[in-house]
Amino acid sequence: MSAVSDRLPAFPWDKLAPYKKTAAAHPGGIVDLSVGTPVDPVPEPIQKALIAAADSPGYPTVWGTPELRDALTRWVERRLGARGITHHHVLPVVGSKELVAWLPTQLGLGPGDRVAFPRLAYPTYEVGARLARADHVAYDDPTELDPAGLKLLWLNSPSNPTGRVLFQEELTRTVAWAREHGVLVLSDECYVELGWEADPVSVLHPDVNGGSHDGIVSVHSLSKRSNLAGYRAAFLAGDPAVLGPLLEIRKHGGMMTSAPTQAAVVAALGDDEHVRVQRERYAARRTALRGALLGHGFRIEHSEAGLYLWATRDESCWDTVAHLAERGVLVAPGDFYGPAGERFVRVALTATDERVRAAVERLSA
Repeated sequence: MSAVSDRLPAFPWDKLAPYKKTAAAHPGGIVDLSVGTPVDPVPEPIQKALIAAADSPGYPTVWGTPELRDALTRWVERRLGARGITHHHVLPVVGSKELVAWLPTQLGLGPGDRVAFPRLAYPTYEVGARLARADHVAYDDPTELDPAGLKLLWLNSPSNPTGRVLFQEELTRTVAWAREHGVLVLSDECYVELGWEADPVSVLHPDVNGGSHDGIVSVHSLSKRSNLAGYRAAFLAGDPAVLGPLLEIRKHGGMMTSAPTQAAVVAALGDDEHVRVQRERYAARRTALRGALLGHGFRIEHSEAGLYLWATRDESCWDTVAHLAERGVLVAPGDFYGPAGERFVRVALTATDERVRAAVERLSA
């Protein structure tokens, strides 16, 4: 066990504990903007679908019910503009973090293989490479990477933590480069429905991939758009030559989405109204927090999509964390996402309206 844990970096969130204690001591209570966990209710139609499927004594299948696969294919074509999507182009997974962490291992990568991810990135991309004993490299422009030994290229648009969006031209260029060098592209698009100042595009759109899904897979989650983080509901869409073997491996590993969750996903992907309502909540919180941060002397970069504001006071991120903790507001230090974030903090929009108002008042005082 220690041999596996020794491959991993220290769990970064443990470093935030003393600042959380300081923020919690504020007379008005803590406003926790550090973790992007949903706080709003699960929409009622989704809850009803889950309850209706509660009597599920048998094992679910890894590939999911035909109804689930129908829902996935319809959503991918309707919302992402993809074409020619069949059941063989989709695969449910048990939350996207599990997939990111174990994908390199399930792809058979190991020593001598390389996994690439953005310079500022979700830490689990690196964790996945480490678990597989593969090498890892961070990039600014993926097409400037040395393709030798590069087996897996992670894209992330909209980005966590920065909210940056990769536009069609950039995605098209990257997909073409990866295909030229035989590199598998995994595009983490979990925030694709949360564009504010930009309209995110999927790698599955034919204007990006030329109408072919070869060598590309996108990752999607219902955690944020439907408040289903507690359900562990996510899926892959893309190249059947990649998803087919993954399905077989995941069958052996018993990586099954629960039957009630599968039913809930069918309901969630078939309803756009709850997504519109949730977007409006986040948009209002974003406007309020953004204005308060700018008024408090912050500069905000990127942040045109997603659930975070990427903010700086041009000082050490830990000095900023301490400054805000004294005001009862907890945020994530930017260096959690790579050394390039050492002067930024990530401010999540995932707090109740009441807590957001409290943060705005404290920043405006």
